[in-house]
Amino acid sequence: MKPTSHRGAVGGPPSRIGLSVAPRDDDRHSAGAAAPSEATARGLPRASPTMLAGARPLLGGLSIRFLRENGIYLYELEGRARAAIADAGKLPLLEPLAWTLQRELHPELAELDTILSALKRVAAEESRAEPAQAALTAVAETEEETIESLKDLASGAPIVRAVNEILELALERRSTDIHLEPVRSGMRVRIRVDGILTTLRNFAPDLARPIVSRVKILAALNIAERRLPQDGRMRVRVQGHDVDIRVATMPTAFGEAAILRLLERDKGVQRFDQLGLSPRDFDLFSRALKAPHGMIVVTGPTGSGKTTTLAAALATLNDLTRKILTIEDPVEYEIDGIAQTQVKPAIGLTFANALRAFLRQDPDVIMVGEMRDTETAGVAIQASLTGHLVLTTLHTNTAAAAITRLIDLGLEPFLLSASLQSIVAQRLVRLLCSKCRRAMRIPADFGRSDPRYRAFDLEGKQVFEAQGCEHCAGTGYAGRRAVFEVLDVTEETRRMISAGATEAEIEGRARANGMTTLIEDGIRAALAGDTSVQEVLRVTTSR
Repeated sequence: MKPTSHRGAVGGPPSRIGLSVAPRDDDRHSAGAAAPSEATARGLPRASPTMLAGARPLLGGLSIRFLRENGIYLYELEGRARAAIADAGKLPLLEPLAWTLQRELHPELAELDTILSALKRVAAEESRAEPAQAALTAVAETEEETIESLKDLASGAPIVRAVNEILELALERRSTDIHLEPVRSGMRVRIRVDGILTTLRNFAPDLARPIVSRVKILAALNIAERRLPQDGRMRVRVQGHDVDIRVATMPTAFGEAAILRLLERDKGVQRFDQLGLSPRDFDLFSRALKAPHGMIVVTGPTGSGKTTTLAAALATLNDLTRKILTIEDPVEYEIDGIAQTQVKPAIGLTFANALRAFLRQDPDVIMVGEMRDTETAGVAIQASLTGHLVLTTLHTNTAAAAITRLIDLGLEPFLLSASLQSIVAQRLVRLLCSKCRRAMRIPADFGRSDPRYRAFDLEGKQVFEAQGCEHCAGTGYAGRRAVFEVLDVTEETRRMISAGATEAEIEGRARANGMTTLIEDGIRAALAGDTSVQEVLRVTTSR
């Protein structure tokens, strides 16, 4: 039965109570408040305990306590919304309940015990389903959050403090990267210190998304987009330090993750003679930097200190007789007197386009932050062949492998042989903590642990090993330095490149001519007490 069309005494909305019968005229004029209820009750259908037990309850956010106190049970059966009442005097309550549910209610009479038993079952079922329902509600609420409300949450004092605390602790512990990682139990924050990841803090699930959103707001990223990776940058001032931060987000199974690369702008450029090069390597590298033209390549994996080495080299070259231009992503070290440019692909300022523009600026030295593609490599090698000294980086494991990589990028071997001046491979090894390092003698069977050490005759020699103390946060290490492999491109090397010699052949000839490999330079550092043999083993590659 559809709702009746008559309005209430105060002009309210149409009634949504579907009464099976209308009160009789004699009932309408009877005295007393109970008379209409009694008359109406005679025409109401009866609800049995079986009907209530097998039907779907309707709560619509209504309190079970309220329903219990008024003896009302709302349920759906055969597609109709029904209201079982123990007392017909409660009929007036059904009108607001119907509007709350936005359903037409059909009243029925039932025993009070039947209604209370049905409400008890519903309460028990709600209690069992509460954890799952709470999770579903949280997800629904998260999905329905507007961008403005999320911004407000991310800009609130607790989230701002949490993000600031993460940045402060990370810088205090000399971290290079911060990892915000959503996990099943919430959010895990890890930091990379001296190349090793350690856990900094754990946050509750309800803080995970606001923390990432706060970072995205600072980095000018789209906080509404959580399905695709995003990249951005921001600059903050933490404890008196200006810090540039590269931000990269990534959707994961448990939410959006973010990686923050920390770059201190006021960090000084390391002196070239303090990089840790051996006398031979220092002499070869210095000689290559004095060349009027050609290409110098520094190679190694991400985070191996290539940019630090190039910055030290540029600082050595920086004087009033040279014009030096750089194109970087991003500018990690600001060097006074050098024109440094940051790539902006969104507006077309790529490595290759910047290089072409540089050639019209009459430079003497050009630094390309990374040789990423064929176009950049082609422009760079042409610049090196036309009177410019070009410094750049690659991602390869060894110095000789850089030649293969450049050829793979499309460079002709004869052009490469004419351009290359020097190739420097490097890794970063952790420095032993000076407060707790412990001297030891290499045991006689040490070479069996790794065949790479059999050629070094280390048995019986004194080295140091990590211990761990309060000063180094229990790691046994504090700080890092580079170990190097400098391949001098001699005339013999040029002929081998032009003839298509293999990587192994070029490396073998270089070693025969005195090249020190990464592992050999690492052993030198270990014997000097700077690092441990175990650390050298960790960062060097097998041959």
